[in-house]
Amino acid sequence: MAATNGNGTGNGNGNGAPLVVFDFDKTIVDCDSDNWVVDALGATRRFDDLLRHLPWNHAIDAMMGELHSDGKTAEDIRGSLRTAPLSPHVAAAIKAAYALGCELRVLSDANAFFIDTILAHHGLAAYFSGTDTNPAHVDAAGRLRIRPYHDFGAAGHGCTLPTCPPNMCKGKVMERILRQEEEEEEEEAVSAAAGTEKRRRGRRAVVYLGDGRGDYCPSLKLREGDYVMPRAGHPVCDLIAASPPAAAVRGWAGFEDLARVLLGIVDGEIARAAAAAEEEEEEEDAGAGAGVGVGAVVVVPADCRAPRQEALMPQAVRVPN
Repeated sequence: MAATNGNGTGNGNGNGAPLVVFDFDKTIVDCDSDNWVVDALGATRRFDDLLRHLPWNHAIDAMMGELHSDGKTAEDIRGSLRTAPLSPHVAAAIKAAYALGCELRVLSDANAFFIDTILAHHGLAAYFSGTDTNPAHVDAAGRLRIRPYHDFGAAGHGCTLPTCPPNMCKGKVMERILRQEEEEEEEEAVSAAAGTEKRRRGRRAVVYLGDGRGDYCPSLKLREGDYVMPRAGHPVCDLIAASPPAAAVRGWAGFEDLARVLLGIVDGEIARAAAAAEEEEEEEDAGAGAGVGVGAVVVVPADCRAPRQEALMPQAVRVPN
């Protein structure tokens, strides 16, 4: 079951700014949020034991159950999440990209409770149009429950790429996001052709930022004209180097670098869209000037003009003084 927040319409204002999709752990925050909570609440060894016989998503849910049995509350978990490291460069990049017209989304194998808590704490939640992640909620007993994004049933998510965990294929989610983009573009084109609405934008680029093995599959779904931003020195970077996607690859090393690379892409896409719009306007103006419309100045060829009429008055005669 997907955890998706926001209305999906985002901030796109038609100026060519791309859709930016962020992974969360080690991309927005500089840690694995699951491990951060477990370590902060003193349960590292028990979590390691759970991981020996449970998939990660099931293990973190079971760990939340054990913490609840120990008397740890949802507020205790929130408190640990508020201390998770989030670089000011990341916060500034998110705000700047939004101000430039980007729609921002989160696509993460963390969970909704952790992500929502951290974004809210840093005042960043309102900048995102939606979040696709493992759903989570606090039940009636006060225990945090974490569920898989994709059910673990017989069919699972259907992706055969070994880098995707059983609970979530980010590539499947990216495919859905790209389909939505194409549908919106087609609807806009139809409205523009019918004259009911001016076309605001053509196909906008998608930028995906991530670090882990699970971020490789969504990178492969991106198209030419899109961008993937892998974190240098992390697993996705090696996977992309071995078999690159169709999208342009723009790596980043640290969070200041993330901000620089991302905003460079955004500025470039806006400039490209502005140039294309200007060229389109020039073509329209040239086409309009090819014919004569209402109110146009009609230039009559010289041989079509009526012959000049001589003056009917007699020629003036100079009279001597």
